[in-house]
Amino acid sequence: MASMPLERLKVLDEIEKDIAQVLSSASHALAEITKDKPSQKQVDQQNTQFLNNLSSVKTELTKRINYLIQVSTGQPHEGSSYAAQKSLLMAGQRLDHS
Repeated sequence: MASMPLERLKVLDEIEKDIAQVLSSASHALAEITKDKPSQKQVDQQNTQFLNNLSSVKTELTKRINYLIQVSTGQPHEGSSYAAQKSLLMAGQRLDHS
């Protein structure tokens, strides 16, 4: 279980690298467009790479955000005992007030 946070950090590191690639593709496409005689093939190639990388980043960030939403709302999720601990605490408090 201790490796799960490390795995999540590795995924975030990969997302960061993908974001850098998105920026690089956008930069290359813009550099090509600003040339006196831009190559349409190069522009299209960089644009396709940009869109593919951007889609990948969006998908992975959406997964991470959904995970954080799940964790923050107390819904059961993989590797967490928070919901069970909360239920136990509430049951103990109900017993104290009975």
